Amino acid sequence: MFPLRLSATPLLTLIAFSLIVLMIVFPESTLEAAVRGLAIWWDVLFPALFPFFVISELLLGFGIVHFVGTLLDPFMRPLFRIPGTGGFVFAMGYASGYPVGAKLTLQLWEQKLVTREEGERLVAITTTSDPIFLIGAVSVGFFQDAKMAPILALAHYGAGILIGLLMRFHGRGAPPTPPEHAGQSGERSRLKRAFASMHQARIRDGRNLGELMRSALESSLKLIIVVGGLVVFFSVVLQLLTDANAMRGFYALIRSVLELFGMPQSLSEAIVNGIFEVTLGAQSAGEAGANIAIPFKAAVAAFVLSWGGLSVHAQVVSILNSTDLRYGPFLLARFVHGILAMAIVFVYYAL
Repeated sequence: MFPLRLSATPLLTLIAFSLIVLMIVFPESTLEAAVRGLAIWWDVLFPALFPFFVISELLLGFGIVHFVGTLLDPFMRPLFRIPGTGGFVFAMGYASGYPVGAKLTLQLWEQKLVTREEGERLVAITTTSDPIFLIGAVSVGFFQDAKMAPILALAHYGAGILIGLLMRFHGRGAPPTPPEHAGQSGERSRLKRAFASMHQARIRDGRNLGELMRSALESSLKLIIVVGGLVVFFSVVLQLLTDANAMRGFYALIRSVLELFGMPQSLSEAIVNGIFEVTLGAQSAGEAGANIAIPFKAAVAAFVLSWGGLSVHAQVVSILNSTDLRYGPFLLARFVHGILAMAIVFVYYAL
């Protein structure tokens, strides 16, 4: 998806060498940041994501995705311009959080159930936080106020639906995937056709239960390890850049933007942390000074949850690396999602 240009190699080499030097100069900070990132992965991400990875792989092998796709096709195509199978990805993505939507989109793309443009729309609208993280970790853990949960959920998931409606205009000229059993609406009920799609998909897969379970566990373990590695990496990079005072200009830029919109400049740390890693950013927003009004902290948390952090971006890129799906639409969707989520928070408190 991102062919490495020869001209970029010296820059990447310089960045890698600089990080190694910083790790030598700041060994204690490196270790602490790595342990912090590892704790986030082990305590939050592994138990939250791994079961969903395995279950989604099993459901795809059993043909459940095709069953749901046939039922939801009349609903998903007019609203979001994605095939009905995207409804399964939509539900699983919102229930289990990033990067499950990207993983399932990859599987649909491999089976030629979505085109490039449909896949880009699908990844853009299904990369969200899971409710457990939003309620348990952010609202109760970081903000220490369960009443924040419905506000953040409204902003985050409501903005996600708006992104879905906006993304339907992405790639308007591209041909869609044809509906399964096209032209058979008068012959059998949709439910019967859904069962037929599931049965045909199960036959095409051909793996027995043991093979399917082994494959699901292997692929899910590989992916969850990649997720953990990226979380640790970005946690260390952020800490090293902060210790080396390399973030001063970035902090100054964020403070200027916050001042322009009348928001407390002290929230710049939460935004910068959230740009790199969603958990660190949400934690910084929730634990910001008591003198900062709740609407501002909630708006920043909503932005961070919707942006996802470069760690999540890297996870999505690594998952979709073998496809022809482009990163640009995903990047734009994440930024607009964050802005819309912030706007919904301010509208909520203004009413």
